[in-house]
Amino acid sequence: MKNMVCELLTVGQMAQADAATIQAGTPGFTLMQAAGDAVVRAITQRWSARDTVVLCGPGNNGGDGFIVAARLRELGWPVRVACLVGADALKGDAALAARAWLQGDEGTADIGAMQPACLDGAQLIVDALFGAGLTRPLDGLAADVLMRASGKALPIVAVDVPSGVWGDTGEATGAVPCQLTVTFFRLKPGHALMPGRGLCGEVVVADIGIEPSVLPSLKVQAFDNQPAVWRDVWPHMDVAGHKYHRGHALIWGGPEMTGAARLAARSCARIGSGLTTVCTPRRAWPVYASALECIMVHPLDGEAAASWQMGLEGLLDDDRLSAMLMGPGAMGGTNAAGIRGVVLTMLASGRPVVLDADAISAFHEDPSLLFAAIKGHSRPVVLTPHGGEFVRLFKAPEVTVASSKLDKTRAAARLSGAVVLFKGADTVIAAPDGRAAINRHAPSTLATAGAGDVLAGMIVGLLAQGMPAWQAACAAAWLHGDAAQDFGLGLIADDLPDLIPSALQRLAASH
Repeated sequence: MKNMVCELLTVGQMAQADAATIQAGTPGFTLMQAAGDAVVRAITQRWSARDTVVLCGPGNNGGDGFIVAARLRELGWPVRVACLVGADALKGDAALAARAWLQGDEGTADIGAMQPACLDGAQLIVDALFGAGLTRPLDGLAADVLMRASGKALPIVAVDVPSGVWGDTGEATGAVPCQLTVTFFRLKPGHALMPGRGLCGEVVVADIGIEPSVLPSLKVQAFDNQPAVWRDVWPHMDVAGHKYHRGHALIWGGPEMTGAARLAARSCARIGSGLTTVCTPRRAWPVYASALECIMVHPLDGEAAASWQMGLEGLLDDDRLSAMLMGPGAMGGTNAAGIRGVVLTMLASGRPVVLDADAISAFHEDPSLLFAAIKGHSRPVVLTPHGGEFVRLFKAPEVTVASSKLDKTRAAARLSGAVVLFKGADTVIAAPDGRAAINRHAPSTLATAGAGDVLAGMIVGLLAQGMPAWQAACAAAWLHGDAAQDFGLGLIADDLPDLIPSALQRLAASH
């Protein structure tokens, strides 16, 4: 899906945008006609004329459906309409749209009742039953008919969202998969959050005449993660610069599970860090040093976490060190207390820090210790939990009661004082100030061991180059997905670092 716009609007914000447009002089029925026309354009670009059934609900989403039916009929398509209510129950613009359908075709059109038999002979279904504002399970005849259509493997086109998908949360009860969803002006969180995103199929965002000038008044803080979100702070190379201008990243390397930190280090270097150093207990030094050529490996003496912590403090005397990563493979060979000590030392250094994997898990018994250290830290911190790590770390009620992954991640960022990148098929990146992005630019092939280590390395590499934390996390997530899409099936984490240059070149070429 290609979008040139990146704001995500809640259902309430979209209603405000509609209202502002109507108040400025555009009738609501004109917007409805434009919406119906946009759906028809999307349909006719993908399918030839065929027996089509438009399922209409009782509100404005149903009104859009009546316009779709009337326009398809004008193009010579065989079209039927089935509605959940009779024409006399429709109000406002939806009633006008139903009248346009009934008065066309020399008055022979009718509105059929919503029942399973309405699908007989259909080759395409338009779902205009309920829009994004639905906040209850889809049930009754509407759910039954859609389920039957899905069972018949009929292609379904959704107007706004698949009926049953909640626009603000992506929840979906009773919704069925669609081949195409046409929405208007801007995406909603439900188009980006699972499971709603997985039910939308291809998504088209159509212009229906709402001006972007309404956006400032909406105070939008949620975004579809695209380069437009972070490109203006991307760290460009200086023709007169040298390696230290591009930053020096330090990555903690666990003494036993060495693959994770090596993946992170290579990814950090690939995304542009001028220097990358792995520090590791001396007994693991030969493993790292023999596997990493352009990356420096610094041995830490001793066999106890306390001695490693002292060695780390010595490394931190170098003012040129610009960002740090702790977590990938860190727990092997030491205990949680030792990991906590290293993390707290890093945070006390006043440099940007990325905490991943074991560095997060080590604090699950006392999250407040980590959060206090982050809030006392003068530089940005990025946390990158997966689902299990998130639940164990963020047990506070203000997070657990949140209604969606977007709201939970925002609450976690406020609680911790860190940028939180909550990984998954619908990765959410939130800052403590409320800004959030949902990343859809990632294939399912990234569900492979080590992919998260690569992502953590990419984030610290961008932080090392001076990129702000929230934008660095957003950019890394997008490029991580772009690199994976370039490879395709059979991807393993070892492939990812060497795919980063191509992703960077595509990003540069798209500017």
